[in-house]
Formats: sequence, C-alpha cells, structure tokens
Amino acid sequence: MAKEPALATIAVYSLKGGVGKTTFAINLAWASASISKRRTLLWDLDPQGASSWLIQTDQTSRDAAQAIFSKDVDIRKLIQPSTVPRLDLIAADTSLRGLDHLFREMDKKKRLAKLIDSLGKDYDRIILDCPPGLTETSEQVLRAADLIVIPVIPSPLSQRAMGEVARYLVQRGGSHAPIMPVYSMVDRRRSLHRTALESQSGWHAIPMASTIEQMTVRRKPLGAFAPASPPAQAFATLWTLVERQLQSG
Repeated sequence: MAKEPALATIAVYSLKGGVGKTTFAINLAWASASISKRRTLLWDLDPQGASSWLIQTDQTSRDAAQAIFSKDVDIRKLIQPSTVPRLDLIAADTSLRGLDHLFREMDKKKRLAKLIDSLGKDYDRIILDCPPGLTETSEQVLRAADLIVIPVIPSPLSQRAMGEVARYLVQRGGSHAPIMPVYSMVDRRRSLHRTALESQSGWHAIPMASTIEQMTVRRKPLGAFAPASPPAQAFATLWTLVERQLQSG
C-alpha cells in the first residue's frame, strides 16, 4: 500500500470563471476537515474573495494577502480560524489583484510551493481556491499542487477550456500533478448535459440545486446545514475520490 503523504495540496482551478469553483473549494475543504477529520487550510488566492467571505471569522481587511509572497509578512500571521472546526483560512483581499505582476518581478517559479512546504507540520491538506485563467499565479499553483480539481460545466465551451488546460500541462513538459475534471452544475433534464455526461462517463458530477445557492445565504458549506442533500452527498463522494487519488499517487 502506498504511503500516504503527510501534506497534500489540492488546487481547485479552472480556465473559465463562473463554473462553481468557490463551491468546490469550500465543500472539499469542509469534507477534509469534517469527514476526514484532517487539519485543513483553505488558501483563497482569488481576489474576489468569495471563499473567504463564506467562512471568514475575522472580517477586517488587511490588504496583506500579497505580502506573504514578497516576504513582508510571516505566512502564519495571516492564518485565521474559519467558522468550520479544524479548518483554517488564509483570506483573499484586493492586494491579490497585483499578484501576477509580483510573481513576474520576483521570478521565483516555486514561491508558492515553498510556502506550502513550510506549513507541512501544521496541516494535512491544503485547498487552493485559484483565480481563473492561465496566469503567473496559475503557473505557481500548477507547480505547487499534488492534485488539480477542475470544475467543468457540461457545455462545449467549458469542456474546451478543460482541454486547453490539459494541453497546456503537456506543453510545459516534465511531470505535473494529475488533473481531476468534475462536472459542475449538472441538470440532467437538459439534453446537452446528458450528452456530456455520456461522453465522459468516468467523470464525477455535482448536480445543480437550489441548496447550493443557500450557501451564500447561510454562509456555510453544504455539509454544515444540508448534509443529506444530493449536492452535499456528491461532494462527500468527490472527497473520497480525491483522497483515493492522493493515496494512490
């Protein structure tokens, strides 16, 4: 049996916005902390800060999220507890809008990976909520991750974006983290969605549901208020698949 890694980093990433990335990040982080009982950190790298807003306990904005990377701030000073037991948070703020420029200036290709390694004694799982697009930040993420979860809406454009990411990883050469595409916002009543599901029958699927919209009203992960709902169950199963992939890797 393969030895389980002491620390594993899961990036939730997509070339496109609006695919449910924050929903994935929050619910996978909740599953890690609450189902697997792991010491978990959710690191919000998206300047929009949606994940942070959902589970943040400290609402004061420091505009210091970018400073972690330029060594002005000790990373542990920005870690805060979230509203979920065993789940800590590095919150996003508006300073992250300049992160791509900072990475280009620093020319340190593995800065994020080194910061993550420095947290290896404190956490079992780190979930990265990544900004969309192929940017300097995404380059850092793809180097740092042990697994890349990619939400894909069952539509030709979203599937094309998934293909672009796969091609990009191949073109970069060398080894890269395995990717796990997952259908997001699935409505089986729509023929387009059913066709997509049939074309990639091995991909896991998260259903579209009004319960997911309630996350923003309640400011809680699905498992915290609707654990028996179909989307909560789907995310729990997805987490099992993530853990299985990490342990087999």
